[in-house]
Amino acid sequence: AILSDMNQPLGQAVGNSLEVIEAIHALQGDGPEQFVKHCRKIASYMLMLGGIANDEETAARKFDDVIENGKALDLFENLVRAQGGDIAYVKNVNHFPKAPFIKTVISPESGYLSEINARIVGETAVKLGAGRERKSDDIDHSVGIEIYHNVGDHVSEGQPLFTIHAKNEADFFAAKELLLKAHRWSRDPVAPLPLFYGVIRN
Repeated sequence: AILSDMNQPLGQAVGNSLEVIEAIHALQGDGPEQFVKHCRKIASYMLMLGGIANDEETAARKFDDVIENGKALDLFENLVRAQGGDIAYVKNVNHFPKAPFIKTVISPESGYLSEINARIVGETAVKLGAGRERKSDDIDHSVGIEIYHNVGDHVSEGQPLFTIHAKNEADFFAAKELLLKAHRWSRDPVAPLPLFYGVIRN
């Protein structure tokens, strides 16, 4: 078991289509740095568990190789095809549905980010329609959030902080209020959160 940090979003994207697009970009070698590092670590341990690599360094090189040579993306396309999916979406992410109201929120102040509350971010995504509050709720695949910074980053006032993909303006403003509360600033430097805390071995 690998103990990873869940105190802030793992990647930038929160929401169904947005997360798939982020994953495709990562397979193309263009994903967010923290997200790719996380995937690299998890994939390395999976390769070791599967007997494909004897140590983490070798496994990580294999991960890098299949990203660089395109094999990882090819395998993902095969997975989509095998499940009856349309690989046109993998070839061109512009095919994914877009929310009617998309707007970026800028930072209201300057400072070091001391918290990005992942629970608030997740609950906000649900309120936008990306998840279900009740079993009967419909899911809107187009809505969600893009978070642009991590704990420990210095953010200047007026710098893009996050983008909200909403069904309408009212949902946008409700989400904006919640997400600003999820972000906390410090005047003093803040250490970044570790991606991983440790490994439990049997």
